[in-house]
Amino acid sequence: MKKSLIRNYAKLIARVGGNIQKGQEVFITAEVDRPDFILMLAEECYRAGASNVFVDWKCQKFDKLAARFETVRSLSCVESWEEAKLAYQADTLPVTIKILSADPDGMKGADREKLTLASMARSSITKPYADRMANRHQWCVAAVPSVGWAKKVFPGERANVAVEKLWQLILMTARADGKDPLTDWMWHNRELKERCDALNAYKFVSLEYKSANGTDLRVGLIGKAKFISGKKSTADGKYFNPNIPTEECFTTPKRGEAEGVVYAVKPLSYGGELIEDFWIRFEKGRAVACGARKNEALLKSILAMDEGASYLGECALVPYDSPINKCGILFYNTLFDENACCHLALGRGYSNTIEHFADYTKSDFTAMGVNDSAIHVDFMIGAEDLEITGVTANGARVPVFRGGNWAF
Repeated sequence: MKKSLIRNYAKLIARVGGNIQKGQEVFITAEVDRPDFILMLAEECYRAGASNVFVDWKCQKFDKLAARFETVRSLSCVESWEEAKLAYQADTLPVTIKILSADPDGMKGADREKLTLASMARSSITKPYADRMANRHQWCVAAVPSVGWAKKVFPGERANVAVEKLWQLILMTARADGKDPLTDWMWHNRELKERCDALNAYKFVSLEYKSANGTDLRVGLIGKAKFISGKKSTADGKYFNPNIPTEECFTTPKRGEAEGVVYAVKPLSYGGELIEDFWIRFEKGRAVACGARKNEALLKSILAMDEGASYLGECALVPYDSPINKCGILFYNTLFDENACCHLALGRGYSNTIEHFADYTKSDFTAMGVNDSAIHVDFMIGAEDLEITGVTANGARVPVFRGGNWAF
């Protein structure tokens, strides 16, 4: 892969993803397998104006080892220095960048029950700090290929060939393979905003999903919530793109107003394992039943993570003929697969979809129906024949998707 293309990708993450401002600190989280790219990214962060760049290295193999030998109590512990770092970030609001590269099967065989209990315990301490940062800081999630991930996507290729092919796909779907990715993203963000403006003009009160695979779901919407797209804003007006790539127009549904069943169309990669061929049934907004051909127990553990985990937190609209879906590759990575087609999310809702969100408190968002949870787990439902109908306050029914794509 040409170094110049990878350099442009790093620049895109720093300047469009995080939109780093002069004097801001940057915290990068990344796996240990791509230090070359992280070094390049750090340099681009400095060139964008960062005053300091810190890297928090992760290692999937170490996490699996810890899950094998440590107790639930040990895994659950949030050390004083960890909490001090979280407090520092909540106070100073650095730009946070997460670079994904983990093997989709990297945690296969780990004690899932132990990890789930530990995650629930840790979130009781870490979530309040995340809540303090919500809507107040810039953040971005992007990805680079690792050998394990590349071999999962291209199992018949040699490691170096698989990595090269995955690089090509990442850069293409991230719109980073052209001569001027920053300008390309300016136009991409503009097109997504125009689509959201068209949706918001209808002031839908609910969305109805239907597909021949069995999906038959109605989801209520929040009156003050808007459809927004890839480009977001902090409460004080700093823009950023939290996901690279992104193809979605999304909103936050109203807690307690989801009825029916929905079937996933792609596997869900969660915690280094895959959940495949699954469905979820909702009553009064809550997931009351589910099933999966593979890893059903893991799906049930997600739904039981906390009180809000079994409610919906996002409705995202992505056409079936999106660039990611058209490439015909299953990435086994939610960042990419969720931008291939329509998806929903379990857990935490996005309060920044609420109009004038900076004027409201967390309790205000709760009263409006924004769901709260320690998790936000996207799963893909965009079948080729998916029909989505928007319903207005006066009962008008507007085709939004037909045949898996935009109807207007």
